[in-house]
Amino acid sequence: MDSHRACRPPRTLNRVTNTWWREGAVTAAAFALCLLGGVVQVDDTLTAPPAAAYVIAVMSCAVLPLRHRAPLTALAAATASGVLVAPLGLLLSPLIVAPALITAYSYALTARTERRAAGAVLGTSVVLLVASTPLFGGVSWQDASRMGSVAAFPLMAGVLGHSVRNRRAYLAAVEERARRAEESRDGEARRRVAEERVRIARELHDLVAHQITLANAQATVAAHLFDIRPEQTRKSLRELVETTGHALDELRSTVGLLRQSGDTAGPAEPAPGLSRLPSLLASFRGAGLEVSVEQEGTARPLAPGVDLTAYRIVQEALTNVTKHAATGTARVHLAWNRDRVTVTVADDGEGAVAVPGRAPGYGLIGMRERATAAGGQLSAGRRPEGGFLVSAELPLPPARSGGVP
Repeated sequence: MDSHRACRPPRTLNRVTNTWWREGAVTAAAFALCLLGGVVQVDDTLTAPPAAAYVIAVMSCAVLPLRHRAPLTALAAATASGVLVAPLGLLLSPLIVAPALITAYSYALTARTERRAAGAVLGTSVVLLVASTPLFGGVSWQDASRMGSVAAFPLMAGVLGHSVRNRRAYLAAVEERARRAEESRDGEARRRVAEERVRIARELHDLVAHQITLANAQATVAAHLFDIRPEQTRKSLRELVETTGHALDELRSTVGLLRQSGDTAGPAEPAPGLSRLPSLLASFRGAGLEVSVEQEGTARPLAPGVDLTAYRIVQEALTNVTKHAATGTARVHLAWNRDRVTVTVADDGEGAVAVPGRAPGYGLIGMRERATAAGGQLSAGRRPEGGFLVSAELPLPPARSGGVP
């Protein structure tokens, strides 16, 4: 027993000690009220508490510690003790039935339903009212006043217990809402941080993968032509210097945005879109990939986010062709419809070759995420006739009606 008690946390011991002190104080106060009620005799004289008062006090107060675990049983026992007051020659008053009032309060505080609490408290009032009614002789106004108070006090205790119960339930609901709101705010903050991390990772992947792939292709061309075509080698090296310079500039710009504090931003280059597609294709052609472009339908302005998504999808798809397709040609097709634009990148290569020990890339994942975030969808896979195909359908703004600017 001692070892088990020693293992209890200090908070638990303090809570148990406080509970015992509180229960002891309530029981002692109820016992004193019972004895005080026994001072007044039936003939309205004041005497020392008789032995019967001690019996009633002990019987009714003994069940008070059970009122939390078995409130209805404690209420019934305290009420039964009150019924014995008159037969023992004592005057039934609110003081002598104080334990019954306390148990009525406790039951109204812990009852499962309001109907049960009201029925039990009302039954207690009726029982005490009947017990306080004189069996013989008339009922004086003092008797009527005493009977009314004996019947009313349990009802008042029940109403008070019900009010405290509602107040506690209200405070618990407020605390629960506050807790859920705090958890919701924390969850929303974590979700936004995760989304921002994915967005930054996707942007850095597109920048680095594109530039490094071009640099690798240009370095490969330079190494291949170093001995046989020096002029072409110098051209490839110049293009390599430009590519790596662009890569450093874009990385420096991106890191600067990440390190920036506050919402104020300095001058920044506009986000790329399909208007910069010719320069993008020229960079791939400089790396040895011949890219043809076809357009179908009438081109229309895109929303900034959709425009950036279309550009990045073409960029990443051509980067994958340069890295994995083992081919020197690719085709970009833009189909403009009424409510969407379809961006297609196809090649006739043999497809990617798995490298042992190398983790799979995030190019296709990033393209799908971009298309979904823009409100579109993306599909990618091998073509039946050979090669690989990336196709993205992106939404267009609603077309303006004729004659309306």
